[in-house]
Amino acid sequence: MMTATITRTNNHSRTLRMVQIAMFSVLMMIGANISSFLIIGGVPITLQTFFAIIAGILLGSRTGAVAMLFYLFIGLAGLPVFAKFLGGIDSLVTPTFGFILSYVIVAYIVGAIVRKFPTTKGFVIAALAGTAINYFIGTNWMYVAYKLWFEAPTNFTYQMAWAWMMVPLPKDIILAIFAGIFGYRLKPIVQKYKK
Repeated sequence: MMTATITRTNNHSRTLRMVQIAMFSVLMMIGANISSFLIIGGVPITLQTFFAIIAGILLGSRTGAVAMLFYLFIGLAGLPVFAKFLGGIDSLVTPTFGFILSYVIVAYIVGAIVRKFPTTKGFVIAALAGTAINYFIGTNWMYVAYKLWFEAPTNFTYQMAWAWMMVPLPKDIILAIFAGIFGYRLKPIVQKYKK
């Protein structure tokens, strides 16, 4: 009887985890392509970093990272889940692929921080750290891509790459703070359904 209960619980946990991974992959696709419909002041409004942070907060570091890996793999497999409804193995060499790659690390690090510091402040700091990781990996990848295998704009410099990122930075900081607060409030509800 006890073994059957444990098996049922394990099956429920596994199924729930698979649903969460699939759900966050869909949210990432929506977050990537919302810019096709919403542009403010010439800056595309995307929610990918927001959803990567929320994945780390709500699913934990490992499951959150797996959800981001699943999103990455279905995009590389050719499904049009990346920004501008793109996908395929050639995405690996695009200047913006570093941002996509960073989502795995973002989710893992955010999940680890909120586990260690389960307060509102800890969640907000985790979300801001996730945003910083996203910018660091993505911007450095973009710079290297333009320098080594993509045609760089005239007089392209490392400072120019970072200057481009200053435009969406205020939006991403606001979204990170919101993600931390929202995630903190939502986490107990998600935990209740994991049991």
